[in-house]
Amino acid sequence: MTSALAETPATGKKPLMLIFTALGIFGIAYFVFLASGSDPEKAWLVYLVNFLLFTLISLGAVLFSTLMHFTKAKWCRSMSGVAESFSAFFPVSLILFIGLLLGKDYLFTWVGEDLHGKEVWLNVPFLFTRDLIGFVILYALGFGYLYHSLRFRLDRSNGHSFLKRALNRLWGEDPGDMDKIKQRMTYFAGWYMFAFALVLSLVGFDLVMSMDAHWYSTLFGAYTFIKAIFSGFGALIIVSALLHLSSSRPFEQTSKQFRDLATLFFGFSIVWGDFFYAQFLVIWYGNIPEETTYIIERTMTQPWSYLAWAVFIICFIMPFIILLNRKVKETPQLMIIVCSLVILGFWLEHFLLLAPNYLHHVETMPIGINEVIISLGFLGLFAVSIIAYFKQFPELLDSEAGEVV
Repeated sequence: MTSALAETPATGKKPLMLIFTALGIFGIAYFVFLASGSDPEKAWLVYLVNFLLFTLISLGAVLFSTLMHFTKAKWCRSMSGVAESFSAFFPVSLILFIGLLLGKDYLFTWVGEDLHGKEVWLNVPFLFTRDLIGFVILYALGFGYLYHSLRFRLDRSNGHSFLKRALNRLWGEDPGDMDKIKQRMTYFAGWYMFAFALVLSLVGFDLVMSMDAHWYSTLFGAYTFIKAIFSGFGALIIVSALLHLSSSRPFEQTSKQFRDLATLFFGFSIVWGDFFYAQFLVIWYGNIPEETTYIIERTMTQPWSYLAWAVFIICFIMPFIILLNRKVKETPQLMIIVCSLVILGFWLEHFLLLAPNYLHHVETMPIGINEVIISLGFLGLFAVSIIAYFKQFPELLDSEAGEVV
């Protein structure tokens, strides 16, 4: 198995890496072109939508591994290894977040407005400082967990990638006390999950809810991190299924493993729907103008109402009905389609939440080729990060690599 891994590229064929790299470069270059043109507001809107989507996905996927380790689950060892690969996007996400500073004049429409006492909280320096600190802490905890997890997974006698050489120097020749390493993993896993809820709640309040400075929902933070778990698990299913279906990689999953992970995905679709309903119900029942205006604009006015129904159907109705079927859960090809549609639905949901703050008096759906190209660029960056991770640690593509619990 080791020799096969040494002979086989870690993530498949080189053209795949080149395609996604080219896609990422072209998409970012296209964004720069639009942002420096006559309509920078829309370019930065799409940038923010994609930053939020892919950041939430990466954080939610890593949460799967920490959750499985913390609960001592044994059925998902190889899937946890795949979930940890999403941490490769953390540095990219941090850079993209800092890049939002360049578009602050176009993104934060409340700058210069009378915020009725909210100025203490809603000011650009404080907002970026607290969110940056939150991201750094959360990513550091994720990397701390990953650092100890890799001690169980890596074949230290094989391969000479840059990161493996660096880790081998840090670890030295002594394998260390495995029980203590597991305890540290549990420590980092627990704090990662705690920080996950806090930081993503903060991000939801600061980078989504605050874009309409006069609307608020106390449930919006929890709604944000539940969405991250839901979409992250979906992305994990897609990557695991693609690896399983590829004949060039020694990665295999049983139908029971796919069914169990799909059941978790199905469960969080219900949780997400419940949080959506609970948030909507309170606003509808209270019928306070400063709360209902936000919902009415996005669900009852054109063209946003079409988008709202599309999100509700794609992210809740469709997975709820389809995933009642056990055969679908056990079929990787079908799960790739279902999960891809759900992630697309969350892209639309982020666009729905943010776009009405920037695009006023639009009569047709403002999603066209520009949005697609920039989004494909972010997808390219995301895919390159995961591919690069497996190129550094090719043995993680072995279903039997290492131990989680």
